[in-house]
Amino acid sequence: QVQLVESGGGLVQAGGSLRLACAASGRTFTSYILGWFRQAPGKEREFVTAISRNTKDTNYADSVKGRFTISRDNAKNTVYLQMNSLKPEDTAVYFCAASTSGPVVSTAAAYDWWGQGTQVIVSS
Repeated sequence: QVQLVESGGGLVQAGGSLRLACAASGRTFTSYILGWFRQAPGKEREFVTAISRNTKDTNYADSVKGRFTISRDNAKNTVYLQMNSLKPEDTAVYFCAASTSGPVVSTAAAYDWWGQGTQVIVSS
């Protein structure tokens, strides 16, 4: 069991930056692949990015490659999402999630624990 709490969302103008954080508690943090997903109004939840236990492997959705960066600090039990060059289409609720999967997966069904989400609004 792991508990996840996101923070850092807010309102930003297009072209701006935000850094989201997700603090984890519970079982050993390094047991999990960690991912970020997002859900815009009226749309399905979609994969954004994920990172391996040892930080060596990452996976990004094409829509965010080159703009977003995932990282994790295993000493602080925290995963981060640095979002640069934000666009109005990045507006969504962002969720962090934890998986006991082997590879760095992009499928929501592979993630067993989820945070409550943090709202990101990008104005044009």
